[in-house]
Amino acid sequence: MTVTLAEKPEVAAEQMAVLGRDARAAAAVLARSSLDQRNKALLEGAAALRAAESRLLAANAEDMRAAEAKGLSAALLDRLRLDSKRIEAMAQGLESVAALPDLLDRVLAEWEQPNGLRIQRVAVPLGVIGIIYESRPNVTADAGALCLKAGNAAILRGGSESFHSSGAILEALQAGLAAAGLPAACLQRPPGRDRALVGEMLRAHRWIDVIVPRGGRSLIERVMQEAQVPVLAHLDGNNHTYLHRAADPDKALTLTLNAKLRRPGICGATETLLVDSQAAARLLPPILDRLAAEGCELRGDSAVQALDARVLPADASDWDCEYLAPVLAIKTVTDLEGALAHIENHGSRHTECIVTEDPEAAAAFLERVDAAIVMHNTSTQFADGGEFGMGAEIGIATGKLHARGPVGAEQLTSYKYLVRSDGRTRA
Repeated sequence: MTVTLAEKPEVAAEQMAVLGRDARAAAAVLARSSLDQRNKALLEGAAALRAAESRLLAANAEDMRAAEAKGLSAALLDRLRLDSKRIEAMAQGLESVAALPDLLDRVLAEWEQPNGLRIQRVAVPLGVIGIIYESRPNVTADAGALCLKAGNAAILRGGSESFHSSGAILEALQAGLAAAGLPAACLQRPPGRDRALVGEMLRAHRWIDVIVPRGGRSLIERVMQEAQVPVLAHLDGNNHTYLHRAADPDKALTLTLNAKLRRPGICGATETLLVDSQAAARLLPPILDRLAAEGCELRGDSAVQALDARVLPADASDWDCEYLAPVLAIKTVTDLEGALAHIENHGSRHTECIVTEDPEAAAAFLERVDAAIVMHNTSTQFADGGEFGMGAEIGIATGKLHARGPVGAEQLTSYKYLVRSDGRTRA
């Protein structure tokens, strides 16, 4: 009889040790690999993704049937779904990462000390990265590509909902590794869906150098509470678009619609719309009408409700909610100071935007908002490493240590110091 991890939890530790040892060995190979070799793995992986489209769609269909039977929300189903366009986007993402310049062995700084020491700070891989993510299977391709480009091995633990889809994507990436003469263990995943492996990854400081979680608040909070490995994480994307009194009405309309409804289930979606009270009657009616017509649920304060009968009353919890759905909270504020105060109290330090034609107001907003990404007259949906020219991203880091904002390949490197002299000794 096959013993599963769920039936015998101690097997999880054994499995983690196997994954970890293999990843450490693969990371050592990657650290010595050439840029051409890593790029070939990425390009061959992109070709393998395209060639395996029918298999990827079949695997995804299996995941989608199970997810629909479980009653997953429309937003989560959208995150899980693959189609020809998304598969092509994954392949192009791998090619974009391959086109990035070499990140390793860069001399970041160098100087000579009066004591005769010649010192260089050079870029090196982080080593082995554990990626823990939920239902979006394209993270397998994005995370794998970025780790590989930066010379890191990765252990990829996707959500159980995307098990078959992520497995098919990983097989394509491993085909690229084989074509480049690199070990398959450069990119691995646990052998099953058991959640015990998540706990083992969080404790695997012997094997894993950093954990990168990507998912909802419950996942991130569990990782932050249990990890014995350094964590590079973000919490909610409770993002705001602020319509200043000097906002252009056409920009206010198009930016709000795109920021909320282009893809409501991504972390860059706007969740709260702020608007100066003296401009609300001028700016909001066409916005509310279009949002309602597109099926967006509207929740607002009394001033917003007075402008449109379809606006439901907002309560205190709405200002702190990451809906990841076609729901928008709308609040009037007195002025720029009121908007800044609201964002400071309710924002998640992810992405914030001001819509205004007043350059002084824009400059004050950009300077004073404490967030990883701060925008002017730009849809918050651009909060994406690919749109920033990074090829792809693993997530948006909202902390301030090591990396902040989109986590691309460069953010998956560290550095070491090389010190040379002519035989100097210290007195």
